[in-house]
Amino acid sequence: MDEIAFGTDGWRATLETFTDRRVRIVGQAVATYLRAEGNTGTVAVGYDAREHSRGFAEELARVLCANGFDVLLPERDTPTPVVAWTVRERDLAGALQVTASHNPPEYNGVKFIPEDGAPAPAAVTDAIESNLAEPDPIDESEFGVVREEDLVEPYVDHALEFVSADLDGLTVAYDAMHGSGRDVTDRILDAAGADVERLRCDTDPEFGGGSPEPSAERLGDLVERVQTGDADLGIANDGDADRIGVVTPDRGFLDASLFFAAVYDFLLGGHEGAAVRTVSTSSIVDRVAEAHDELVYETPVGFKWVAEAMADNDALMGGEESGGFGVRGHVRNKDGVIVALLAAAATADRHLDERVRELEAEHGEIHQDRISVDCPDDRKAPVIADLDGALPDEIAGTAVERVNDVDGFKIFLADGSWLLVRPSGTEPKLRVYAEATSAERVENLLVAGRGLVEPLV
Repeated sequence: MDEIAFGTDGWRATLETFTDRRVRIVGQAVATYLRAEGNTGTVAVGYDAREHSRGFAEELARVLCANGFDVLLPERDTPTPVVAWTVRERDLAGALQVTASHNPPEYNGVKFIPEDGAPAPAAVTDAIESNLAEPDPIDESEFGVVREEDLVEPYVDHALEFVSADLDGLTVAYDAMHGSGRDVTDRILDAAGADVERLRCDTDPEFGGGSPEPSAERLGDLVERVQTGDADLGIANDGDADRIGVVTPDRGFLDASLFFAAVYDFLLGGHEGAAVRTVSTSSIVDRVAEAHDELVYETPVGFKWVAEAMADNDALMGGEESGGFGVRGHVRNKDGVIVALLAAAATADRHLDERVRELEAEHGEIHQDRISVDCPDDRKAPVIADLDGALPDEIAGTAVERVNDVDGFKIFLADGSWLLVRPSGTEPKLRVYAEATSAERVENLLVAGRGLVEPLV
């Protein structure tokens, strides 16, 4: 049980640690938690396209049934946002989703989704962790039952109604990265009228030998297809399709913060509302909000914090620099499927490349990047504590103006650039982020950040 810990987005581990027994322990903890909350409704158990995910989901279903809960099991591997929407739409008690998201195939994981479809807040995951125990079945006569259903079709209908988009004449190249977005995201785009070119939309539990992460390094074929072919837009989802990567003809892989700013600006054309962004997301979002007399709320990294702030402030859109975005009126969770349709709708209205050019012309260029520094989990907190007393008066030749400690340390410099150091919630690493008006300046800041952190590890 000591190996089970819920980070910023569930529990993930390699298959050496992520075993049937530990999965059953998690299932029992969730059952105990739900009973303590007086929530005895049906629980959905979803799963991604990894080799063992369906089997782990069946283990969870058995434990939940043995605790008296009825279980809804998807007929096929299903995107996490589809499961989250189903929970809220059908008033379920909650859901467990077996997925390791963008991690490589030797990993798996599990997320708990509460009854509102939003990410589980820390208080909930702490309660689940406190209830970790071996399965404790009730009398067999009171066992629940498992129903298998198609969860995708109702979600597709909802998405097409939620985002009113006429994509006729738009060509979209879609890369599922062998994940659960296949025949979901592309089906929705096709139904909205787009001509869809499909890449890696076949099943491969090994994800082609890499990680299903929609990053610039892993989307070379999609970039080539968009920049040398006739596609107007490229879209990729990660393994469980809660995140999105976007490619345009002019930009290639589009920085996630620029994408956030462009889509938020598009939404503000017909709606009002604040934006919520994580501490690591670019300030270009703030500049768009300010131009529309809207506010921006900053949160720690992790979409659970974004979701909470969206609820507290009735925000129009929330997002993070890793490509996770949510929009008001849908479900307060990141959804790479519905945001893919939204990206296509924005492009059909006015191309994303044109939107980004206009934003940069009005607000100035923004460049951002990050690096990782290896750091054992038990050293993360001490390093951050030590950093508190080791911050210099200047970094990379520029004076430090102020420091934000919402999540790690975000150091604002006199030239408008910033440097952020924070612990990863899913890997034994520290993340170092930098933002400035040029790529060269960002590189210099990251070098300075590494030099600041590594001696403390």
